[in-house]
Amino acid sequence: MTAPTAPRWSVFRNGDFRLYGGARFLTGLAYQMQAVAVGWFVYDLTRSALALGLVGLASFLPAMLSALITGHVADTYDRRLVTAIAYAILAAADLGLLGFALFGTGAIWPIYALVVVIGTSRAFANPALQALLPTLVPRDLFGSAIAWNASLWQTASIIGPAAGGLLYVLGPAVVFGAAAASFALASALVAAIRFRPDPVTERPPVTWATLSAGLSYIRSQPVVLGAISLDLVAVLLGGATALLPIFAAEILHVGPFGLGALRSMPAAGAVITAIALAYRPLERHAGARMLQAVAVFGLAITVFGLSTSLTLSMACLFVTGAADMISVYVRQTFVQGETPDAMRGRVSAVNTVFIGASNELGEFESGTLAALVGAVPAVVAGGLATILVALLWGRLFPALKARDRLLPAE
Repeated sequence: MTAPTAPRWSVFRNGDFRLYGGARFLTGLAYQMQAVAVGWFVYDLTRSALALGLVGLASFLPAMLSALITGHVADTYDRRLVTAIAYAILAAADLGLLGFALFGTGAIWPIYALVVVIGTSRAFANPALQALLPTLVPRDLFGSAIAWNASLWQTASIIGPAAGGLLYVLGPAVVFGAAAASFALASALVAAIRFRPDPVTERPPVTWATLSAGLSYIRSQPVVLGAISLDLVAVLLGGATALLPIFAAEILHVGPFGLGALRSMPAAGAVITAIALAYRPLERHAGARMLQAVAVFGLAITVFGLSTSLTLSMACLFVTGAADMISVYVRQTFVQGETPDAMRGRVSAVNTVFIGASNELGEFESGTLAALVGAVPAVVAGGLATILVALLWGRLFPALKARDRLLPAE
């Protein structure tokens, strides 16, 4: 007999999950407002696609260089406090951007320096926060928690870019101030979570073996390795986020508010898909669905690159968000559901690097390629390459393609 399914809203009866979800929503709001403001501000100052790409590189490099340390910290110290401190530093960095917007001289390097601080803080916050979630909810609600968590994040990602574009009309300092306030409140919410881990009686020594345990674990799990690497390569090649200011200004001829609307579309598709997954989780063929979603993502990116219509462009970005949400849902469930708690921080740190590479490093790749061949050819080539990657990964990782259930039987 099949066990009865818990109501999909049940996870919100958990007070710690409500605090966690509130922090997740606020940080999603802050990240998106910040991204719109930094992107438009840098493009205003430089009119350079390469400068936009360097913003992504400055954000990603700290996560890549510190991944082994941040994972070790998440597995050794109170994940709640690690996250709260990191969010407080993010609030301070946004206040720094606010000050530069008001009193800066027009030089670009202080923006990059503050983006490095933001990237470093995110590198500590993300694995600690990801590893915290499975400890807050029972196993039977974990799939629902993953979907609602993603839904909250993506809802913020709908509101954030539009709010950032609207507030930017009042000046970039207003956007950075709003982002700082959101990070500060998120820090307070995470600190208020009541869950306390068991006291650590003996901290593991900082050795290469302990630091690299997350990498070793992922290599030993072909399904997890295939899912993470698929997301890395596909979004690295198919990402178009860094080039949206160019499409908004030079191809679609819309201003900052139009840019915010474009940035909101992937999140709109993602949040609707996340809510659907919360109510009707994937029951079968999880690996195949992930590969199919990545192929759809690549197709939508290709059409976006060719579009000169704002309506069609927004529709394509909506589809990319929906497809990406399916991929994220499957990957996050694999990563968090199959990893022992003692290693979740280190595995999550590696996962964060892969996510960062597929987003921030993808922005650098897109900006560099666009500087060489133009924005439209860069996006179209990336979309076609993503479709090929989905086909290739089905052959390289047969265990991923054949994976049926999201969570293994206990």
